[in-house]
Amino acid sequence: MNQMASPNFARNRVYISQGEYRVSGDPSTVIATLLGSCVSACMWDPEQRVGGMNHVLFVDDNENGAEIMGHAVNGMELLINGLVNLGADRRNLRAKVFGGASMIEGLSVAGQRNAEFILDFLDREGIQYLGGDTGGVKARRLEFFPTSGNARQKLVSDALPTETVKPLPGKDSVELF
Repeated sequence: MNQMASPNFARNRVYISQGEYRVSGDPSTVIATLLGSCVSACMWDPEQRVGGMNHVLFVDDNENGAEIMGHAVNGMELLINGLVNLGADRRNLRAKVFGGASMIEGLSVAGQRNAEFILDFLDREGIQYLGGDTGGVKARRLEFFPTSGNARQKLVSDALPTETVKPLPGKDSVELF
């Protein structure tokens, strides 16, 4: 593997958030995001060495359900069209899918529904799904290397470190500043 294809040599970090996508053919680019119940499809054409990632979310059924579902379809189509515009052949596209956690256990199946939607979309469009990681109860930090198709994730701990506030010597209360 040459150095430019190694994930450790990515120098151009691009962060995306909900509703966004990025595509690139630059081997020094890494696309990153943070996912909870949202889902990211990481797609690339291994022959043309171009790829991209989106960050899609829709919620449980509600009065805006059709509109929200449209955002997910739109996010997938924008990603595919962006790749084709960079020279990808739609028939060569490969995909990995990440996210879809149940962030509030027992209260919502939005994450599961998000993941199912993306997997169904890929199947309907004939895009080869190579794996990924969906579900669970923890958020994920995700990095995608668009020219190689490599992806890595780190599960985010659900417990933030806490610090005990000690009263000042001789004081019975906490001093605010």
